[in-house]
Amino acid sequence: MAAKPVSPTPLLSEKHSGVPARLYDKAQKAKSLIFNLATKVQDRRKRPPAIPQGIEKAKFFEAIDELSRQLGKENVEIVEQPLKDGWYGGSWDPNTHDAMHILDEEELVASAVVYPGSTEEVQKILATAMRPPGPGSVVIDLGRRMNRILDINPDDCTCLVEPGVTFYALYEEIQARGHKHLWVNVPDLGGGSVLGNTLDRGVGYTVYGDHWACHSGLEVVLPTGEVMRTGMGALPGSSSWQIFPYGFGPYPDADERSGLFSQSNFGIVTKLGMTLMPNPGGYESFLYAFPNEADLAPLTDRQVEIIRPLRISNILENVAQLPHVVQAIALTGKPRSAFFQGEGQMTDEMARQIAQKELNYGDFTWLYYGMAYGPKEIRQYKLDIIHREFMKIPGARRIDPATLPRDDYFWSRDRIAAGIPDLEELRCVNWYPNGGHIAFSPVSPVRGADAMALWKIARGRAAEHGLDIFPAFCVGLREMHLIVEVVYDRTDAGMRKRALACMLAMIDDAAVQGYGEYRTHLVLMDQIMRTYSWNDNILLRFHERLKDALDPNGILAPGKSGVWPARYRGRRWEMSGEDERSEGEGVGVQGLTKL
Repeated sequence: MAAKPVSPTPLLSEKHSGVPARLYDKAQKAKSLIFNLATKVQDRRKRPPAIPQGIEKAKFFEAIDELSRQLGKENVEIVEQPLKDGWYGGSWDPNTHDAMHILDEEELVASAVVYPGSTEEVQKILATAMRPPGPGSVVIDLGRRMNRILDINPDDCTCLVEPGVTFYALYEEIQARGHKHLWVNVPDLGGGSVLGNTLDRGVGYTVYGDHWACHSGLEVVLPTGEVMRTGMGALPGSSSWQIFPYGFGPYPDADERSGLFSQSNFGIVTKLGMTLMPNPGGYESFLYAFPNEADLAPLTDRQVEIIRPLRISNILENVAQLPHVVQAIALTGKPRSAFFQGEGQMTDEMARQIAQKELNYGDFTWLYYGMAYGPKEIRQYKLDIIHREFMKIPGARRIDPATLPRDDYFWSRDRIAAGIPDLEELRCVNWYPNGGHIAFSPVSPVRGADAMALWKIARGRAAEHGLDIFPAFCVGLREMHLIVEVVYDRTDAGMRKRALACMLAMIDDAAVQGYGEYRTHLVLMDQIMRTYSWNDNILLRFHERLKDALDPNGILAPGKSGVWPARYRGRRWEMSGEDERSEGEGVGVQGLTKL
């Protein structure tokens, strides 16, 4: 069958969310893989806008007209057009709806999208929202027009960025300015927002892995429309905003592991300071293969420990990945049907046989992608220790990178761990046509018992629902994130329902054993917040008090991270099961104030 024609991928020089020219061919190939598999029929019908509950239709359009006057008509869109399908490479339109929808596509559709160009215009938007107070279903897209790199300081190794700056953009600008000694700590996909990923407490794969721990300085528009700068930025003319995060007095950013404005609905962050990694003087990626499912336990904890002490002592330096064989197969970008036509979950035995034919790593169940940094003699010292410890696992093999072709996925991990943004990670969504994905993301100690407990939860629940899963352990300094992706066909309501039910079960199973999620999809936020229930849900009650104090009208992202304003509570807005709708039953008037 002939390939479907695919429109050109936007370049970074053409669109803030485009790809660098160096990645154009790769992006176009990735886009073709997705669209050539797609069977979804594009809905062409025009839709009436979804008027938010709790606001009169006339009041809604008055507010839209006011925003159009303030921002320009071209920067205010009512969502009445068809919901566009797309992909991650720069041409997706995820600001109107949930493009990876696990519920029906008509759920979570915005009523309008506005595009501010400055902090001052964000203030105007919130002031308008305060006048006809109602649910927060107007999306504020901060990327299209607020995408400036405000500062790169090559001496302090810091930068200051707006929300629309992607990892691609930051990296390319650093290269263009000739700052070869500066590295960007990049996540799996380079097209995301530096600010957005940091606020959602995402990770990169250099030694600066924890993005939130590496931020310094926020500018925030509060729900009242007031602007605040945190840390040293509260001092007029501060020379230290991007180099010292704490300032004086109570610290709104909180400590390095949490923060009032991360994963919250307490304000809109319009500027972010970040540290950049100095070039370590060299780097060398390495890859180990382990043959058996049970090797997971001795790798992470045994009488003679391996990963945990090496990671805590920084012999293992970066946030490395330990993916499962099924994920490695999916990262070829080929659909499941190319390997397996049957129903139910693919077994390890079958996956290992497929991997030996399709991949370049021989027989394995788990892989470990890592990186050593520094001058050659320093790298070799660390690599020798790692090799000695890893080879204590029977059947373990070090794979020589020189034997791997340049298009092998290993080289994508190599680039990412060297601070060079790439885009190959989401090849796995091609597992099914019209692929969507949702993740189970618990945190645990770096111990074998914990790793195996989470693996059994994920594998067992996925088998129960007839789903393949793509798990990878990401090892931090003292903790481990298990990222379990479930891919589904967005046009298959039954598969979506099974995928959601699987997620709900995994989350509850993990919580019972003391494992909590660190971030999640919108439809799972209420459930996950409820698992953090120590002392009669004191954490949630504290968040609710802050929300009601900072945003008495409940205008800003109600329900984000399970935190609902007073006007919504007790009205069935909280999602509690797989058959939930995305809207509740009206809003109240408690807490309303006027500007």
